[in-house]
Parts: sequence; C-alpha cells; structure tokens
Amino acid sequence: MTRDKTPAVQIKQMDVEVEVDYGQVYLVDEGCDAYGQFDDVPGHPVGIIRVEKGSALLFVGPQWGPVEFTVAVADRDPGADLDGYEDIVEISYESLSGRLSLQEWGGGRTYPLSPLSAGPGTYRLRYHVRGMDEEIAIEVGDHYFLQIWPEPPRDPTVLKSTSSSFQYWLNPG
Repeated sequence: MTRDKTPAVQIKQMDVEVEVDYGQVYLVDEGCDAYGQFDDVPGHPVGIIRVEKGSALLFVGPQWGPVEFTVAVADRDPGADLDGYEDIVEISYESLSGRLSLQEWGGGRTYPLSPLSAGPGTYRLRYHVRGMDEEIAIEVGDHYFLQIWPEPPRDPTVLKSTSSSFQYWLNPG
C-alpha cells in the first residue's frame, strides 16, 4: 500500500465582521491606495471583483451594514467550496508587498491578513458569495469567502453563478 506524500495545503484563515458602505469592501496591498481606478479597468469578466495592481474591489449584497467575511491565505490552491456558495469567481492579482489587508469603504477599519506565502508576486483570488441577493446580510446568512494563493497569471473564471446580483455586476449598465 502506498501513501500520498503530497503535503497538506497550508492555510491561515481569518473570520471578521466588516462594515460595508456602497456594497464595497477592499483588498489592499501594504503601501497601496484602496481607491484605485476600478471604473477604468476595461471589462470586468467576473463582475463581483475588480482588480488592479495592489488592490481589489469586492462587491457584496447589502448597500450598508455588517457582513461576515472569511479570508484564507494558502500556499497553493485550497479548492473551491462549490456546494456552500451561490457565486464563485477567480481572478489573478499582483501583490507588490506580499502583505494585504481587508479595508472598509471610506477609510474605515483595516483588517491585516496573514502574510502571503510567496511574498510579493502573482496570486489567484477566488471569491465565494452566498446570499448576495439579500439586502439585510446577517439576518439571512449571507457570507463572503476569499481564498488567496500563489499562481501564475491566467484568465478570469466564473466557477458558479446563480444569483441575480451576480448577473447585474457581470453586465452593469
């Protein structure tokens, strides 16, 4: 009998309740500005997350109020939770410092994350969303789950799409 000698995925996970305004939360690289030119990014092929070098804009369902966020920093692809979430997307992200934080809109609280496993470089963001169509987040069990791991750049991908809010953000206008 042989055993798989592949080491387990190393994950550092953080759960936080984030106050949102305008349905937005930011992922920000140390030393970068949360308020980039996201509207100038041509095409948003995965809708609910937009990236530029050093920052990402994540859309949530409620316009304001608290939302539950989980962020997992891994050393390689930890696998998607296809059964636990309604919408799941992936996109490449370039970190300039290897140190990220979640930041509330308007310069609100900042939540430092575990250092990225490979330091500065290219990573993959996988954003899971549950309950995005609901306006009152905590009462309906919505949840937002972001996974981050090192990976060479590749095209954005929609892994799962079921909510009408996701469809809106995929084709705003």
